Amino acid sequence: MTGAFRVLDRHLKVFARTWQHNLMFNVMEPLLYLSAMGFGLGAFVQEIDGLSYIQFIAPGMVALSAMYSATFECTYGTFVRLHYQKAFHAMLAGPITVRDVVIGEILYGTLKSVLFGIVIIFVIAALGQIQSFAALLIPLFLILPGALFSIMALSYTGITTNIDYINYYITLVIMPLFLFGGLYFPVSALPLLVQKINWLNPLYHSVEVCRALALGQFSSILWLHTIILLGLSLLLLPLPITLMKKKLLS
Repeated sequence: MTGAFRVLDRHLKVFARTWQHNLMFNVMEPLLYLSAMGFGLGAFVQEIDGLSYIQFIAPGMVALSAMYSATFECTYGTFVRLHYQKAFHAMLAGPITVRDVVIGEILYGTLKSVLFGIVIIFVIAALGQIQSFAALLIPLFLILPGALFSIMALSYTGITTNIDYINYYITLVIMPLFLFGGLYFPVSALPLLVQKINWLNPLYHSVEVCRALALGQFSSILWLHTIILLGLSLLLLPLPITLMKKKLLS
């Protein structure tokens, strides 16, 4: 585990030199969605579950930012470090194992998810869309979806051979999770079969918990959402380690 923290430390030193650019791209996109959909489309949408439209979608932007930051870091960022910078090969020449590299990447993707999620929380709080002090728990919760989306992205990066192929992952995996994640409309509006499939959508669970914590709407089902995210993370964790071993040691 010490090796994984060394990998994380290396990434943080690089991040310290480029954090302004990282912050700009990862934060601007959710804010643009929030502005366009909340203030634009929201003017034509009636209340949803007793909430104004912008109240309904604002907490979901925190989960969306967390998903994007982990995904882009552990796809494009990891691919560049792996194939162009040869950073992982240099690490493996020292006392670092492939497992350390993968866990370090997951820690970094998770940390960026939490960091950029916190920025969005401040923004929606400034817009008056935080209704409960329980929102202070959201950064702690974001560790789970941040780790899961990092694991998923690393698994794909472990099998792809061209940086352009990452677009397939964004379009065929991330985009459906985004569209059916309950961000812009209640999942209950979807056909029953899609609702059932959606229980495998990590973004859906993230949105539900972030929305409940931001609005102070607590129920026992929040534990179920949390347990599913934890279970999926533990289930998928060996996958990127196995795939990266094949990639780096072949």
